[in-house]
Amino acid sequence: MKYEDIISNEEVLAYYEQGSAILDSLGYTDHSTVHTKLVAKKSADILEAFGYDQHVIELAKIAGFMHDIGNAVNRHHHAEYGALLANEILKETDLALSDRVRIVSAIANHDESDGVASDPVSAALIIADKTDVRRSRVREKDPMLFDVHDRVNHAVTSTRLRCGLEEKRITLYLTVDEEICTMYEYFDIFLDRMTMCSHAARILDARFSLKVNGQKVL
Repeated sequence: MKYEDIISNEEVLAYYEQGSAILDSLGYTDHSTVHTKLVAKKSADILEAFGYDQHVIELAKIAGFMHDIGNAVNRHHHAEYGALLANEILKETDLALSDRVRIVSAIANHDESDGVASDPVSAALIIADKTDVRRSRVREKDPMLFDVHDRVNHAVTSTRLRCGLEEKRITLYLTVDEEICTMYEYFDIFLDRMTMCSHAARILDARFSLKVNGQKVL
């Protein structure tokens, strides 16, 4: 089982189609395969930067792509639902049991409400997911109808994640239009996510930093 197999898996794609329809009705930001492919790539980039082998990177990419399929069941507890769905799908592949367990555990623990990083796969997934802040994630087209999540994402005009092996640091650089979103609003939404990233970075023997508009804020 390879990442390329999962991104074309009919069952996985069907769950994402249904999940996107549900989240669109609820007014959520993008959680489609655009988001999950980006998370898969960022997860791989993080682990490559810190010297992990291709096997671990492959597991993180699979977890990254599959991590949001639980939205097809319900947004609440979507991480746990997604883990159960992923387990059933991956049972039908040639993945070793130990690899399937690592992927399922990473998916189950990626939400900041009650999840936690426990190994490099889950750590990379969490950091990649929680740092996907960008204007293009906003699905609502009318700014008058934006909620706080829409405003925060719409306010981010540029984003970059840098992983430094020598300094053992992962840094998220954001440019935020503070006329659209105040820093208070940003941290009201993202403080728990940034705290989760900080813990995940420690699993990779690194530190997590956040720089907004050129200023270090975490």
